[in-house]
Amino acid sequence: MTSSPSKVALVLGATGLVGDQLTHRLIDATVYDKVKVLTRRPLSWQHPRLQEISFDFEHPNGLLTQADDIFCCLGTTIKKAGSKEAFRKVDYQYPLDIARMGLDQGARQFSLVSSMGADSGSSFFYNRVKGDLERDLSALGYPSLLIFRPSLLLGNRAEFRLGERIGAGVMRLLAPLIPARYKGIEATQVANAMFSIAQKGLAGKHIFESDALQRY
Repeated sequence: MTSSPSKVALVLGATGLVGDQLTHRLIDATVYDKVKVLTRRPLSWQHPRLQEISFDFEHPNGLLTQADDIFCCLGTTIKKAGSKEAFRKVDYQYPLDIARMGLDQGARQFSLVSSMGADSGSSFFYNRVKGDLERDLSALGYPSLLIFRPSLLLGNRAEFRLGERIGAGVMRLLAPLIPARYKGIEATQVANAMFSIAQKGLAGKHIFESDALQRY
């Protein structure tokens, strides 16, 4: 009996709300022989199949992006980034740079946490940045591009975001009245959806709205 070929997953944003859940999901499933994370600060846990890579996003080393499947969970806020320009760098330029380098290194699939309402033509800066990234990732020519558009993410962040905390409370209170697509969604559900859909071998570009992610 022949053994299945080894696979490597690469995670961006592994210290974030979705990225942390996803990294644990990847490790628990044993689908990948190695799970690499590009990070600027250490994770709080270790595993034999987990490889932490201290990564300089300003001066990226393309060789470090080598993987079969790339999962991008990078994201920040304008307040935390300090400016619109800095926000765009984290939420647009870094993911696009890694996607391009990863493709050059042989990656076949790129999975992205985007946002509900992502639209390069939007009058809202946040949605426009997300839409620009989706558009430019599509142009790279990945054999499989999976885009996940969650609504407000629910879960316990390491950092405190007052606006999101208030929004999450309102979402939970009014949940019965809110259409499925607009309901807040647990980060665990997004991570589960990313993992599960990534294993389906889908070819081409696929977009999954928040209501579809709530099934996982």
